[in-house]
Amino acid sequence: MKIAWILNAVVMIVLLVALGTGTRSMVQAAAHRLETGESLEGQKKPAPLIASKAEVAYCTDELKTVLRRVLTNCGLIGGGRRGCQPNELRNVAQISDADFNTLFKSLDKRAGIILFDPEKDELDAGSKALLEKMWADQRGASYFFVVARASTDDTTEKNRMYSHKRANSVLFYLQERFKDTELDQKLGLLWLGEEYAQLDKEFCSWNLSRPVEECQKEQRTKAEDLQMSKELNRSAVISWIDCRL
Repeated sequence: MKIAWILNAVVMIVLLVALGTGTRSMVQAAAHRLETGESLEGQKKPAPLIASKAEVAYCTDELKTVLRRVLTNCGLIGGGRRGCQPNELRNVAQISDADFNTLFKSLDKRAGIILFDPEKDELDAGSKALLEKMWADQRGASYFFVVARASTDDTTEKNRMYSHKRANSVLFYLQERFKDTELDQKLGLLWLGEEYAQLDKEFCSWNLSRPVEECQKEQRTKAEDLQMSKELNRSAVISWIDCRL
């Protein structure tokens, strides 16, 4: 009888201690939620993947630095007017024409190139189809870049105007086709005219809205090289950017 009484006493003491501990834990958890807005359990969850592990291979530090400068100064981050023209972009990017293209060549499997007729800014059927395909392939990316250019056929002022109109043609088509209320926060427009970062023959292998005959030739004359360059640069490069910025 005495042994049973002792056992009952021990059980009661253990229960009281456990109850006190549980109460203190509940009080601590409540206090933490009031102070921080998050639970103690939430702190124990594994951290999400850091950007460098979640990004694709082309998101180098150099590319992300240039993208941040462009996004900030051309209207996507911080608001203000949209877009950058050649002289502004050269100052914003703070790199040479060749280096600018070298960075963006890593997008060859992600991007497309919309081609335009001389002195025109209308999208043909192939351009619309490529644009819709590229826009639909977001994959969780936040920003869609449109980098429009012009060939060297006309004056600098007219070529700047052509490239600006080409960038706007892409913008207007996306607005009309998709009715995306958040499009202004996603789309970055750059128009380079003939003055900055002209495309070279390496861009022949990109996803083009229509074939460029001179790109198919293994051997080209100087005249054919010039014609190829003109066709590639009457264009707008379009791509989602998967980098975490």
